[in-house]
Amino acid sequence: MVGKPVRWGIMGTGGIAGVFAEDLRLTDSGTVVAVGSRSRDSADGFADRFGVGTRHGSYEDLANDPDVDVVYVATPHPMHHANTLLALEAGKPVLVEKPFTMNAAEARELVAVARERGLFLMEAMWTRFLPHVRRIRELLGDLGDLVTVIADHGQWFAEDPAFRLFAPELGGGALLDLGVYPVSFASMVLGAPNRVVSLSDPAFTGVDAQTSMLLGHASGAQAVLSCSLCAVGPTTATIVGTDARIEIEGAFYAPTSFTVIPRRGERTRFEYTDEGRGLRHEADEVALRLRAGEIESPLMPLDETVSIMATMDEVLAQTATAK
Repeated sequence: MVGKPVRWGIMGTGGIAGVFAEDLRLTDSGTVVAVGSRSRDSADGFADRFGVGTRHGSYEDLANDPDVDVVYVATPHPMHHANTLLALEAGKPVLVEKPFTMNAAEARELVAVARERGLFLMEAMWTRFLPHVRRIRELLGDLGDLVTVIADHGQWFAEDPAFRLFAPELGGGALLDLGVYPVSFASMVLGAPNRVVSLSDPAFTGVDAQTSMLLGHASGAQAVLSCSLCAVGPTTATIVGTDARIEIEGAFYAPTSFTVIPRRGERTRFEYTDEGRGLRHEADEVALRLRAGEIESPLMPLDETVSIMATMDEVLAQTATAK
């Protein structure tokens, strides 16, 4: 990629922060120059593991580091709002791990601050930038009128009350952590829904263990989505049109292949492989937009991020009402 590498500062030292740092080694668009944690020991350990030169014992110090061009917020999602606001107020562009925030109100505030300050902001929905998903977007017009999107994300986790996905105070539950993938995918294909119907069952800690969603759209198209902490699902996705459908192999949200199956005629398989886990593509997108002087990505627009959070708000509201 042409241009001076973007200098990344990573806020947080958890698993996804490590994946991002590892994948960034596979691209020349940027490099990790600093890491920040609430614990200096944690920052030191991360920096030693991934070869990061500067380590900070607070998020404030990272946000104010003059050698950092852009901050990647990789903390648990209940902290995203405060951490992102901290970086924006320090004048830094920000990439925020998904889910963007805990709710749409928090998302709207961050978007307003970023736009007021003229700073780049984007949700790290890395699926949007994968080669197979970019190709799928190009092929949507060949499917005819879009009728249905079907997608699931189910994983199995041992019932541990200390594990973040089962902890209410850490934003636990299937929807925010896993369900955001199918919800975002349906939004990419069909846009914002005008009807939301959901069904959910709680885990032993009260967070949603399994949630199913039916989204309706003004066009008449529907999305049938599900997520679960209780069992490993196929994690596939299908886009159905009047002339053809696209079947995406599991895991649909990660680097994978897909097949276009016309109503009449021969099917066509598109095979994709990727070095690393796939997060380097979102880093490349951020670098591209920063060099162009843009403050958001057309592939993951901020208004759509807010809309996705609003859809999940409605799902959670229906879940709470049903208890």
